[in-house]
Amino acid sequence: MTQSTRPFRSVLYLPASNARALAKAATLPCDAIIFDLEDAVAEAEKPAARTALGETLASTDYGPRFRIVRINGADTPWGEDDLNAAAQMAPEAVLLPKVESAAQVEAAFDRLPEGVRVWAMMETPLGMLKALEIAQARGMGGFVMGTNDLAKDLNTRFRPDRLPMMHGLQSCLTAARAAGIICIDGVYNAFKDTEGLRAECDQGRDLGMDGKSLIHPAQVEIANAVFGPTEEELDLARRMVAAFAEAQAEGKGVAVLDGRIVENLHVATAQATLAKAEAIATLEGA
Repeated sequence: MTQSTRPFRSVLYLPASNARALAKAATLPCDAIIFDLEDAVAEAEKPAARTALGETLASTDYGPRFRIVRINGADTPWGEDDLNAAAQMAPEAVLLPKVESAAQVEAAFDRLPEGVRVWAMMETPLGMLKALEIAQARGMGGFVMGTNDLAKDLNTRFRPDRLPMMHGLQSCLTAARAAGIICIDGVYNAFKDTEGLRAECDQGRDLGMDGKSLIHPAQVEIANAVFGPTEEELDLARRMVAAFAEAQAEGKGVAVLDGRIVENLHVATAQATLAKAEAIATLEGA
């Protein structure tokens, strides 16, 4: 399964300093894990957490879960050692904080082993303005929206509709789509508020995000449900593909289904929906 076809419905942050959480993650139904050496780890614990994470990734089978290591920034006392260590851990991706240029991405990518991509935390005003440059950087694999830091830098007030951050969210999503990379929505902080989480996941899915970054295992089920295709969507997709195939067999360029026109672009979307469902089934059955 390639990155372009695999699901990223639920992307769970885990503190690299929490051995219990690292062990439990191997049993969780999340699509991807961010093993965090940055914000979730206290300064005094960072060197020990780095060592412990290397040992954990070498000894623990995380199955089909996509493994991402978030390191500290190159401008911190830990960034250099984190990057060197992450290269040895050989995850699927290394996540850089506060990315604001293609040069940051490419400098890290040049030091990683073959097959390991760079992902970018998009969480500053400058990052929003340079989203396309960053998305097109050599070695770039995906964006993770850092909405908490972005809200702080923008001096916004909290709104359930996230209107103050919409420009940034859409700028990064558009850049990601232009470059053919993944874009993951930011976290929802109130992890016990299931209705609020569902509403924000619905908004992210409506925008076109690939999935949701999460701060607690209890959030995984909702993210998986919202960002995965529903039975109704799958039924419609199958019928669209069948109707279009029948129309083509009759020499027609379009089909009509449920009173609506079905063209090539609708079929492409339908096929992508079916492919995603198949990838999810493969992931969950692994």
